[in-house]
Amino acid sequence: MSAHVLRGAAAVVGVAESDLGDVGPNRYAIELAGQAAVRALDDAGLDTQDVDGLFGCVTGRFMSNLDLGEYLGIRPRYSDSGNIGGSSFVSYLLHAASALHAGLCDTALIVYGSTPRADAQRKLPPGGLIERPNYEAPYNPRHPVSGYALATARHMHEFGTTREQLAQVAVDARAWALLNPVSFCHDKGALSIADVLNSKMVSSPLSVRDCCLVTDGGGALVLTRAERARDLRKPPIYMLGAGEAHSHRSISQMPDLTTTIATESSARAYAMAQVTPQDIDILQLYDAFTINTIMFLEDLGFCAKGEGGAFVGAGHIGPGGPLPTNTNGGGLSYCHPGMYGIFAIIEAVRQLRGEAGARQQANLTRALAHGNGGQFSSQVTAIFGTQAAL
Repeated sequence: MSAHVLRGAAAVVGVAESDLGDVGPNRYAIELAGQAAVRALDDAGLDTQDVDGLFGCVTGRFMSNLDLGEYLGIRPRYSDSGNIGGSSFVSYLLHAASALHAGLCDTALIVYGSTPRADAQRKLPPGGLIERPNYEAPYNPRHPVSGYALATARHMHEFGTTREQLAQVAVDARAWALLNPVSFCHDKGALSIADVLNSKMVSSPLSVRDCCLVTDGGGALVLTRAERARDLRKPPIYMLGAGEAHSHRSISQMPDLTTTIATESSARAYAMAQVTPQDIDILQLYDAFTINTIMFLEDLGFCAKGEGGAFVGAGHIGPGGPLPTNTNGGGLSYCHPGMYGIFAIIEAVRQLRGEAGARQQANLTRALAHGNGGQFSSQVTAIFGTQAAL
């Protein structure tokens, strides 16, 4: 079978985060987006004048790319700021690779910024539109956690998944975060299963420790065509494959509460990359809640449906495990400004470059980053590789 035209055609050549965590009430989302963008371009040995493809989202900005272009002094000839939730940035990656291949741009910048903690200190309402009505509105659920709690309860009922297995996801994420000096929980100490089980219940069966952080932060990526990438500052990390899918908007319309459409997005990514799950060395998954990690391990093909809890419980994903997962600490212990997908890509690239410091894994050739949006609504999977993977 001939290779897909996008396999290895584009490469990530720059990645960066902004300042993370609690940046204080005098800093704003557009500032963090700009800071991450400049840092990522510097990582690549480029500057804003090189950018002609702009892909971005800034929380609270209805026309994000217009704001980003103005703020950064970029006049792109290709622009995309479509929002499908936290998976948007993995989706932008696929769209940017397509635009690069078509000659619609030469240097693509993907950028994000959000300040929910700072906004709370400013006593501003949460960012985003209030969408009414929808199917669940009359019941006044606590979104998004209520939807994920429903999926968790169904997974527990159908497969016997336990709260202890869910807690292990949070414990492993914290163990990774302790190795990451910029993680929000770097200095907060290890978690135990008991810590998670005894923490405040938010939406049964999910406790506070089953839920992602609320932090400020931004991130950025720079992509170019493969032939140009080889001449830039850092070793290129190639996009081998990507796939996207979405199945619903409201959790009540999810076809099966225990299976996400990541089954389809990952199948497309594997086919483009010409690999199987067994070829992947390291995973970066969107872990807004502990159930996410368990369900994505199943739906991406790393264990059978219903076996995710036991897989995690057996010690597969934490430090020292055979399938390192969310090595930056994930949304549970590293950062989560509201849309996490870009940070999964940043960590995948850093691991493949060998730049992850104390958490660095050895002998890596391929990494998978997976984004999730809405309430298990949109799923986007991307597979990356070093030169050896081409």
